[in-house]
Amino acid sequence: MRREPRTLARAIGAGGLSLLLAGCVSAGPDGGLGVVDAVARNELGRGVVKVSTDAEAAVAAQGVWAALKRPLTADAAVGVALASNRALQAAYNELGVSEAAFLQASLPPNPKIGLSRLGGGLELELERSLLVSLYALATLPVRREIAGDQLRAAQMRAADATLKLATDVRRQYWRAVAANQQAATLQQAKVTTDAAAELARKLGESGGMNKLDQAREYALAAELDSQLARARLAQRLERERLTRLLGLWGPEIDFRLPSALPPLPKSVRSATDVEARALARRVDLQAARLDLESLGKSLGLTQATRFTTDLELAGNSKYDRQKTVTEDGGIAKEKLNRRGLAIEFEIPLFDFGQARTIDAEQRYMRAANLLAAKAVNVRSEAREAAMACRGTWDIARHYEATVLPLRKQIQDEALLQYSGMLVDVSSLIADVRARILAQAQAIDARRDFWIAEAELRAALAGGGAGASSGSASASPAGAEQAAAH
Repeated sequence: MRREPRTLARAIGAGGLSLLLAGCVSAGPDGGLGVVDAVARNELGRGVVKVSTDAEAAVAAQGVWAALKRPLTADAAVGVALASNRALQAAYNELGVSEAAFLQASLPPNPKIGLSRLGGGLELELERSLLVSLYALATLPVRREIAGDQLRAAQMRAADATLKLATDVRRQYWRAVAANQQAATLQQAKVTTDAAAELARKLGESGGMNKLDQAREYALAAELDSQLARARLAQRLERERLTRLLGLWGPEIDFRLPSALPPLPKSVRSATDVEARALARRVDLQAARLDLESLGKSLGLTQATRFTTDLELAGNSKYDRQKTVTEDGGIAKEKLNRRGLAIEFEIPLFDFGQARTIDAEQRYMRAANLLAAKAVNVRSEAREAAMACRGTWDIARHYEATVLPLRKQIQDEALLQYSGMLVDVSSLIADVRARILAQAQAIDARRDFWIAEAELRAALAGGGAGASSGSASASPAGAEQAAAH
């Protein structure tokens, strides 16, 4: 009869073990990166990779070297950054930390086992206990849902970090290529001004040009030398900033860039429904929604359990053995097995959970207000980016279709009149200066359009909050215009 009933402690232990095994979850093979990869493929046309082993690092390095064998395009530069930028890899590691927190929250609580032994003389006492948190078991489904929302929010934030890096790379890529084109344009102009200065010197020696006109030609050549020096410095600095974003070092920094910006597209995409598209696609907005859902469930759990923070069930088994000496000198053994249950909970005598409830409510309301503010900002950012993209395209087209042809015509006519001795050299020099300035401004306008186009992508999908397209005017055009005024 003693073998048929199971002890309560064994029953609790078996039930806890089965629940533990049933609740076990394991990490996914992609480290939580599947959602990020899907977003990147949809928005960037390429997947992402998390470099965790030497083999994965070798594969990523091979892809980078293959891309660097040719002059980098904007899309290729984004691909290089996704594989080489260590800060992005750190964001993926942070996502792995969030996945580990989800796995931890999805597991039932570990049971606690207590063993004690007391002995002395002819007595022996053994006590065994198995302690299980009923509170943790009862709230496990809700806590798992909350952790799942937090993991999905972390995935959206990792996707936003990916898109932000892509936007930063595109923005800096266009600045670096524009700096190349500015330097090349000024170099071509310098060849012309150097030839004109040499001609002025020879004419001065023969008496065909006075000292004043000679000085004007020399001044134009000297000014262009300083502008070219600034342009070459900007070229090196912009390239170095791009190198930093790409995560390259050593021999990898010798990558090649195009010498000029690509031509403007014949038209820009329609700016209709940009608000609706941004609200549906922005990954940072999705992360904020998931954070709000998580806090809402946390608030509900706090309100449901406000009067207690823990409830523990303990199964106890106590074994007593006593020995006594009989009258005939023998030893008699007496054994006693006792089993029982114990429940431990907190009595809300002073703390009724009001502080925890207020804290949870305020956290929820803060997240709700931040989400509403973000939704307003997302709408405005989408409209602003659409306006900037259209406006910079119109400005760049105006320079290329109207301003530059007129400046060329003016310089050609001035050169004809100067050759016919109808105007003096000062008028010709002024027209040359104006054309050089117009060419630099046209390059800046084209650069600003491509930057605005990249920022429109970010405003619709995520990864924005960078410098605006109009803020990058440390170029020869900006310096020349400031000097003119």
